[in-house]
Amino acid sequence: MKKIILIVFLWTGFLSLNAQTKSDFVKTSFVMNGDTLPVRILYPENFDPSKKYPLMIFLHGSGERGNDNEKQLIHGSKMFLDPDFRKQFPAVVIFPQCSNDSYWTNVKITKKRNFDFQKGGKPTIAMKLLLGYLEDVEKLNYLDHNRFYLGGLSMGGMGTYELLRRERHTFAAAFAICGGDNVKNVKKYKIVPLWLFHGGKDDVVDPQFTKNIAQELEKLKAEYKLTIYPNANHNSWDSAFAEKDLFPWLFSHKKD
Repeated sequence: MKKIILIVFLWTGFLSLNAQTKSDFVKTSFVMNGDTLPVRILYPENFDPSKKYPLMIFLHGSGERGNDNEKQLIHGSKMFLDPDFRKQFPAVVIFPQCSNDSYWTNVKITKKRNFDFQKGGKPTIAMKLLLGYLEDVEKLNYLDHNRFYLGGLSMGGMGTYELLRRERHTFAAAFAICGGDNVKNVKKYKIVPLWLFHGGKDDVVDPQFTKNIAQELEKLKAEYKLTIYPNANHNSWDSAFAEKDLFPWLFSHKKD
């Protein structure tokens, strides 16, 4: 049994013309089989449920795991709160939060930070919750189902690849920052345009993971972009967030 638990707000309570603080991300949660997925949602300015809006899902990294429904906003929320973004790309933006005892993706990690990405396999508890939540979100009439987008950093970049693999027909385009995947999975999401980012000096998640994915996408003649920041370590997301073409590129895509 599953249900969405929403904290009730008056529309005027969170739809401010100058929404520029994290508190503008509405708190909600999704419950399935006794497990809870904390979620924060940013609605467009002057939100009108009779209209159709794009959907943007952003997956955080491992350091933001928990159940406080706060930490997932540490990285990335600021760019979605930017007034220019909100004017140019009015979208419903969702930040789910992975619990401390789970992971977005099916990967085995050693103490030496070696990542053994699995080919296929069952989803983690966090991914099961995310898939269940997405199923409910897809029923919302105010979303444009031809314009669903996905992105994430580090563990969230890994989760981006996994969610694309499992829901490749759902998303119009996606970006992944300092993530990784088993290259044998790439063919599953080759139909989704991707922009890949990584720091060339990343000593947490080897940049070769991203390069290998790009090489596979190239072989498969898929649409992708690859940006390696030569001097960046693991925190390549600040540079990626600053890319002026990121959102114009992302939101230019629509599903056929």
